Amino acid sequence: MCGIVGYVGNGSAREIIIDGLKKLEYRGYDSSGIAFGTGNNLEIRKCVGRISNLETLLSKENLDSHIGIGHTRWATHGAPSDANAHPHSNMDESIAIVHNGIIENYVELKEMLINEHGVVFKSETDTEVIAHLLGVLYDGDLEEAVWKAVEMMRGAYALVAIHKDEPDKMIAVRKDAPLIAGLGKGCNFVASDIPALLKYVREIYLIENNELIVVTADDVKIYNAERKPVTREVFHVTWDVDAAEKGGYDHFMLKEIHEQPKGLEDTLVRRLNDNGEIVLEGITMTKEDIENFNKVYIVACGTAYHAGLVGKAAIEKMARIPVEVEVASEFRYRDPFVDDKTLFIAISQSGETLDTLAALREAKSKGARVLSVVNVVGSSVARESDDVFYTWAGPEIAVASTKAYTTQLMCMYMIGLYMGLTKGTITREFYDSYIEELKAIPGKLAKVLENEGAIENLAKELYRREHVFFIGRGPDSGVSLEGSLKLKEISYINSFAIAAGELKHGTIALIEQGTLVIALATQDKLFEKMLSNIQEVKARGAYVIGVAKDGNKDIEKQADKTIYIPECIDEITPLLSVVPLQLLAYYIAKLRGCDIDKPKNLAKSVTVE
Repeated sequence: MCGIVGYVGNGSAREIIIDGLKKLEYRGYDSSGIAFGTGNNLEIRKCVGRISNLETLLSKENLDSHIGIGHTRWATHGAPSDANAHPHSNMDESIAIVHNGIIENYVELKEMLINEHGVVFKSETDTEVIAHLLGVLYDGDLEEAVWKAVEMMRGAYALVAIHKDEPDKMIAVRKDAPLIAGLGKGCNFVASDIPALLKYVREIYLIENNELIVVTADDVKIYNAERKPVTREVFHVTWDVDAAEKGGYDHFMLKEIHEQPKGLEDTLVRRLNDNGEIVLEGITMTKEDIENFNKVYIVACGTAYHAGLVGKAAIEKMARIPVEVEVASEFRYRDPFVDDKTLFIAISQSGETLDTLAALREAKSKGARVLSVVNVVGSSVARESDDVFYTWAGPEIAVASTKAYTTQLMCMYMIGLYMGLTKGTITREFYDSYIEELKAIPGKLAKVLENEGAIENLAKELYRREHVFFIGRGPDSGVSLEGSLKLKEISYINSFAIAAGELKHGTIALIEQGTLVIALATQDKLFEKMLSNIQEVKARGAYVIGVAKDGNKDIEKQADKTIYIPECIDEITPLLSVVPLQLLAYYIAKLRGCDIDKPKNLAKSVTVE
């Protein structure tokens, strides 16, 4: 959450920082701001709203520099406002900082600054506390002041500071929040995420936890928590710049929905050898390791959690090991039973989700083997795991996840197959047939996308609804949760998902004349049960949209409208059935006039608890 960009060099800091912030706007867009070092003083401009508002503000004056820091905010402490926007400064405005994260002891520090130093605060943020703390600690050396401040602060943060008297230097520090340094020629950068820098550099340093960096136009120096210099291998970014652009689509979300066939093919086919065997380069689990596991935890948040629900069924069926799926924010606070016979699977698109990272560390401290499924190479979750499985979805910019989810599903099926074949709990014949089913999915998904026009027309009938229920059984139950989340995320419709068999245990009391129910019925072995559930809600007046396989036409006798997906085995229908739900959510939100790529109150990467 929140995006940071910093630049020092021989170019236009204004142009580079604004461009970088636009690429990070998915991380927060409540307000934005920029601070320039002009050689004599600092110039800070900030305002509430989107980055376009900041551009308009800056266009009124000819303000630029060779050094600057910028920020786009997702509000935590203090409502979105000009005053609460970053950058923040100390009393005499000699120091400016931008910050991503939360300072947990900011109240204690704020009281100290007010009572002992007479500091007057202008905002409600925890970030302003850091600026004033640095102002109090500064004695001619900004780096030393940051080191001292770090010793006094508790919480999670990535922050960048500049001082008017040190006009060619940025100091940045990282603790449990993402930070990278970009290496240019005659210039260098800092940022929260790679997309901010793709236009300018491909060589970066991945900054580790508790590291401080000193950035000048000529150099980036890294120090560990003991203040010792660190030698860091350069990471080369291979993403295509165009992958972070809309490419002619109205929204990133629609582009990313259409990128799913390629993402699934890349995730699967590139990992198959000539014999059709899965080769998982980032996973080193042996047969003995897998046989040692007596329990698997899948831990994630939001969409990734929904992928975990599908993954649970795959691993239990193929590897015959009991699996629990946990919400990361709850996992570490309930003293879970974890030991050296536990496999802990962390799923995260960004690899920086703080709750997931904290749960990972808790499990690892108790001896668990940690396997991560992430999309971002070199992310914190990836670096702290024993084994890493990258999804190869490419950069996902829209806040509402689509292609990351389906590629996470593909990874979970592959992990289940790998464990099952290695352990000997599935036959080679079963394995080969399953791989063939998965290889056919990208082509089948392309056929689903060909039906986009029909789904858009369906959205025109439904977009005024304010209450929607999603129901399903087996794997469809998990997909119902994801479909419901997509709809509420981007259209703000009050959406609710429930296992279809649970309807009669209370929830059916909410079904009345005209209530919209989206019923997933893609499981052949549960199809008749789902028809009964559809009858139950129809009897109470519901309007039902069914989702079924091509061959199950009987659903038309019960549902008012039906969306069909191509035939495939029951277990992997989520790879297909979720896509019509993504498209339906997209077109409903578009018809309601919502900001699809940047829904209110949300951010892409949740780096605070």
